[in-house]
Amino acid sequence: MPSSKKTLALIVLAQFCCTSLWFASNGVIKNMISEFNLNENALGHLTSAIQFGFIVGTLTFAVFTISDRFSPSKVFFGSAILGALFNLGICWPENTLTSLIIFRFLTGFFLAGIYPVGMKIAADYFEKGLGKSLSFLVGALVLGTAFPHLLSKFTNPNIWYAVILGTSALSVVGGSLIFTLVPDGPNRLPSKTLDLTSFVSIFRNKPFRSAAFGYFGHMWELYTFWAFVPLVLKFYNSQFKNDLDVSFWAFFIIGIGSLGCVLGGVLSEKFSAKNISIAALSVSGLCCLVSPFIFSAASNTLLIVVLLFWGIVVIMDSPLLSTLIAQNATPDKKGTALTIVNCMGYCITIVSIQLTTVFLESYVSIYIFSILAIGPVFGVISLVKNKALKG
Repeated sequence: MPSSKKTLALIVLAQFCCTSLWFASNGVIKNMISEFNLNENALGHLTSAIQFGFIVGTLTFAVFTISDRFSPSKVFFGSAILGALFNLGICWPENTLTSLIIFRFLTGFFLAGIYPVGMKIAADYFEKGLGKSLSFLVGALVLGTAFPHLLSKFTNPNIWYAVILGTSALSVVGGSLIFTLVPDGPNRLPSKTLDLTSFVSIFRNKPFRSAAFGYFGHMWELYTFWAFVPLVLKFYNSQFKNDLDVSFWAFFIIGIGSLGCVLGGVLSEKFSAKNISIAALSVSGLCCLVSPFIFSAASNTLLIVVLLFWGIVVIMDSPLLSTLIAQNATPDKKGTALTIVNCMGYCITIVSIQLTTVFLESYVSIYIFSILAIGPVFGVISLVKNKALKG
């Protein structure tokens, strides 16, 4: 069995490689629109398709307790291979919007066997220092999802499908690393039988429920912030006649979250995952509330500094909340617990994004993120009120 440091490095590398599938189509969407004669709104449909696929996948994996009943390493490997194959479907020359949506949905479905299962594998290896370990995994997710945009910058537009081939190849490599070099962890407690009630029964555990609710509050804010950052930058440019590079700054505002994950993991070893989660939720919630003042101030420096800072704190609590979920779940249902909370969390992101869209149509753009404060407030209350919550 590899050393703990080597194991963590392998899991993080595999997570990065496999999650590059997530926004592979986003990185070459302009080429796809031209190649397959799609409408400009294709990006929204394809992004929603992979998110919905992930939700259905996590629901399926959770209901059938896949990662608890079967070897997590083998589940990760199989999901990585299948995800890579469906990702390659984008290169089919006869694609229509419908077929592309199906391929993206199926890719998202098998990402459910990668992201939460990767956290399950880490939890089976690192009972101590789990918060720090998961912080590197979530940081890898952030970089992995952004990587196709970087890859596309170094790819000839005439061979745009090289980005798709590259991300599929990375997924195969990542899955193979786990299958060959990371056996099931020493702390794994397999569930021997199929228990279709696990989906409901895990929430009867009050400390687990508090951790899950904290995560839900976090997810209410996170993906909506990421989704609308480019819109905020565009609005700011038009409002003050600026020429900020929207793509450049959006990439860094989102990507800097990987540093936030690592910083949160390091701080959690001294101040506990629970306390750092509460602090990060509180600060990001405060950013939501003061954002109208920042967006109405004619200062590029102030705007970028605040958004970069927000990009750090908005994701800092994510691996720590997953740590609390793993530590407060029943040991033989740990994988199912992580998976179902991921599923519900991503459902919440859809509601938040849609509600923010409606809110934006009725109010001035500077208030776009104000409604997101609801999530951090709910999360903080959920974490603070339960004194029995471990972590």
